[in-house]
Amino acid sequence: MRTFDKAAIPVDAQLDLLAERGLSIQDRERAKKFLEVVSYFRLSAYMRPFQTHGHAFVAGARFQQIIQLYVFDQGLRLLVMEAIERVEVAIRALLGNHMGPTHGAHWYLQRDLFKDRYHHEKLLESIQKRQNDALRDYERESQQIDRSNASASKKSELKRRRAIENYARHYALNYNAPPLMPGWAALEELTLGELSHLYQGLARDIDRKQIARAVGLHAPLLESWLHSLTSIRNICAHHSRLWNRELGIRPALPSAPDFAWPHHLLQPGHHARMFPVLCILALLLRQVSPDTHWDRQLLDHLNGFRQLDTRQMGFPENWQTDPFWP
Repeated sequence: MRTFDKAAIPVDAQLDLLAERGLSIQDRERAKKFLEVVSYFRLSAYMRPFQTHGHAFVAGARFQQIIQLYVFDQGLRLLVMEAIERVEVAIRALLGNHMGPTHGAHWYLQRDLFKDRYHHEKLLESIQKRQNDALRDYERESQQIDRSNASASKKSELKRRRAIENYARHYALNYNAPPLMPGWAALEELTLGELSHLYQGLARDIDRKQIARAVGLHAPLLESWLHSLTSIRNICAHHSRLWNRELGIRPALPSAPDFAWPHHLLQPGHHARMFPVLCILALLLRQVSPDTHWDRQLLDHLNGFRQLDTRQMGFPENWQTDPFWP
């Protein structure tokens, strides 16, 4: 441990430092504007592929190359977030469509449907908080309406509209038993991380298997994939570097030789970069959205940056020739 002694320096000095380290800056004014709105610290993660271990840049490295890599990663995050959103919506529906008809409208209130180690009370507290927040928001909006100069009939209409703005407040305003909203509505309130934990926490094997079967998977595989996708979603939501990320939570990979999966990922290996995640998303989207063109959009995005070293993303050589890809 030591004392931090680096000084904050202005953008012009940052550009001088980059130039001293060997980076070619052909349009200084444009580079300055870019650093003013992106920040040196954020961009530094995209400089590393062009640097040696001592922060010096390799011969011929240009500021424009760093910007291009940054823009590529930005587009990759958008593609990944779009895919995860569609998977998340589908998992909510699959959970609700199985658990509701099988165990009742308020199935998630039943403690015995969950494993002992699952934090069931935390789930209920989360749903209760969302209902309470929705009700508090409605009461605040109603008070604002009461203070307005609108006519009595207009105020009544405005309150009626506010009362049905979302289901959480509608339920809290109209029902007192059971105290929490039905399962199909509660699922819409959960984050992907909460959905992942909920699926993992289901006590009955048959429930987990039926839900996983709907997307062509075994339950342990879906469980692992949801856990990994939650981590990836959080990276994207914080606009963090994604393209060559080493996965902290690695997804389990199928091993059955007849599984419709890239041949490369059926072989033993490290598989700790983005390639398996992109394959997972492509496969899941084909299951939940058969007319998807997401995999083609991904290929177009990758092909739009020919200078990119996809090996740093975990892609094998000649990966596009695998039958898995369109």
